[in-house]
Amino acid sequence: MIDVIRYSARDKENWDKFVQESKNGTFLFYRNYMEYHVERFTDHSLLFYRKGKLVALLPANETGREMCTHGGLTYGGIVTGTSMKVEVMLEVFEAMRLYLQQQGFLLLKYKTVPHIYHQVPAEEDLYALFHNDARLYRRDVYAAVELAQPLPYSRTRRWEVKKAKEGQLAVQRSYEFNLFMHLEQELLLEKYKAAPVHTAEEMTWLASLFPAHIKLYTASAEETMLAGIIIYETTTVAHCQYIGTTTYGREIAALDVLLDWLLTEVYRQKKYFSFGASMDPKSSSGLHHSLLRNKESYGARAIVQDFYELAL
Repeated sequence: MIDVIRYSARDKENWDKFVQESKNGTFLFYRNYMEYHVERFTDHSLLFYRKGKLVALLPANETGREMCTHGGLTYGGIVTGTSMKVEVMLEVFEAMRLYLQQQGFLLLKYKTVPHIYHQVPAEEDLYALFHNDARLYRRDVYAAVELAQPLPYSRTRRWEVKKAKEGQLAVQRSYEFNLFMHLEQELLLEKYKAAPVHTAEEMTWLASLFPAHIKLYTASAEETMLAGIIIYETTTVAHCQYIGTTTYGREIAALDVLLDWLLTEVYRQKKYFSFGASMDPKSSSGLHHSLLRNKESYGARAIVQDFYELAL
């Protein structure tokens, strides 16, 4: 029998410890990260106990009569330990559905954790979703490089990197998060009429909380930042959370030099390097084709993140 408990502040230590020891959890599931925007979401995270032992977590928030896993995170889904097996996951889903029904929810919106973040296989939830007749309603395409056996850059990309390296660019780790986020803000406004998910203040604060996981790397000339990438680093993945460059930086391919340095030196021992999603809701295919082609030119290839709806 599975007991379902709604998260409260008294569970923080047990929650974080379980995430740390899990097979598919990352620092995004630590409570300090989940709660940086606590005022934007009504948290309704769950803990699952079996015979008195914590066996799974569900980072989640509620919106009306819907539950989402979790609206403030890039990915979500049930976090499990290495002892999790398919039969236990089916029990977890049965108990979760009953709990949500009793709480008056009508729908669970479930975003998966892409497999590249799994430290060992952890797709028991995908079978449980299928078994419970969940509906796949969205699939995002990510571009990632498998660094143990990377594919070569495209011919044009190789030429651009080689040419850019002839310049006087300095690549380094930086702590100027505030400066970079303002650069990113201007770039997104100019290109997409959009804004970063995080404010400069939020990103600076999160980086101070998670210095081993949130890192900024930059390319500069004469001490002027021309390009930067904020990396979200987990056990298996170096993920580009934000990528930005100035107009001049674009002209001299500062971003090419920076990405090449990260791929071939800084993160060459990491399992995956992720460029993130390349989606455009305005496109007939849902893809941002030029953005995806740009990432693929570095040898990245597609993985997907699935989103499900489970009627309760």
